[in-house]
Amino acid sequence: MTQTLQLAEQLIARPSVTPEDGGCQQLIAQRLAPLGFQNETLTFGPEEFRVTNLWSVRPSLAAADALTSLPTLVFAGHTDVVPTGPVALWSQDPFTPTHRDGKLYGRGAADMKTSIAAFVVAAEEFVAAYPQAPLNLALLLTSDEEGPSVDGTVKVCETLQARGTRLDYCIVGEPTSVKQTGDMIKNGRRGTMSGKLTVKGVQGHIAYPQLARNPIHLFAPALAELAAMEWDRGNDYFQPTSWQVSNIHGGTGATNVIPGALVVDFNFRFSTESTPEGLQQRVTSVLNKYGLEYELLWTIGGLPFLTPVGTLVGAVQQAIREETGLNTELSTTGGTSDGRFIAKVCPQVIELGPTNATIHKIDEHIPVADIEPLKNIYRRTMEKLAQAKLAAQ
Repeated sequence: MTQTLQLAEQLIARPSVTPEDGGCQQLIAQRLAPLGFQNETLTFGPEEFRVTNLWSVRPSLAAADALTSLPTLVFAGHTDVVPTGPVALWSQDPFTPTHRDGKLYGRGAADMKTSIAAFVVAAEEFVAAYPQAPLNLALLLTSDEEGPSVDGTVKVCETLQARGTRLDYCIVGEPTSVKQTGDMIKNGRRGTMSGKLTVKGVQGHIAYPQLARNPIHLFAPALAELAAMEWDRGNDYFQPTSWQVSNIHGGTGATNVIPGALVVDFNFRFSTESTPEGLQQRVTSVLNKYGLEYELLWTIGGLPFLTPVGTLVGAVQQAIREETGLNTELSTTGGTSDGRFIAKVCPQVIELGPTNATIHKIDEHIPVADIEPLKNIYRRTMEKLAQAKLAAQ
């Protein structure tokens, strides 16, 4: 059994349903300390929903002022996992790592305890081989990625920003691959913005519509226009912005009552071609066009971010090619990640991890054969970034 697989199994065996960490971060800190990493536990949130975060840094031995003079590469991830669902539907206990048909089963196997194990072992190998490489290393781990994401990575990034901590590169271990580790990486993500719209009408008896105002009927033309609207056309990196209704509700439950209000929940996934302010203005223009009386509350879950082809993307692409022979695909599809918070304090952020076909599912698993290549890609990326720094000196 390889070191990476062994550590992945140790992490899976620690139940850590969000916001619990289950001792995972303590285990990681114990592995990193002998390498010269300085471990700091940062906790945020109320007692009943306490979130544990680990910030761990190893300054390079190449310079006395390494943290200010040399670039820092951060590996970021989360130790929390989603709930298992009905345990009876699993082929085995979700927190007992199991092997079957060349696959590693267990909650968190793909999302994302294997990536964390690969981070750590790759760092161990890199430090052993290049103890004075001109590259600072860091890990940022949270137990609040699968939950509300309000007391995890976002708070750590705010703390680092307040301290003036400089970050140069970040690899988030999200499961980005499709068929084989390394076939796809995320070099950006769309923004997310939700709206809760309440359209006001006048409740009344359904047999006397002239005495009421049906908010469902009033909103219908605006809904049709919003659903058909082209918000932008995207660009070379991003799909066009999309607007989707996730929930719509009106009525008392009685079939003979015209409702007095209609509540509509919707969400934008938007590209860098649009801004929150611009999208909000276009929505309200449509609502006003139809003379609706309404309340609208907005929640911005995250802004889009993009890391163009450059030092980090190039290093990762080359590492993947050397390890697997694949020419990786750059993508900004999918949901959000903690990369949206890190991008505010780090200019180059990408996501790279194992296959994502079974994340959040019953019997979550990944191919065992993909684990060592992932670790090797992380190590090779460190080597490429260190070489780039040496070449620039």
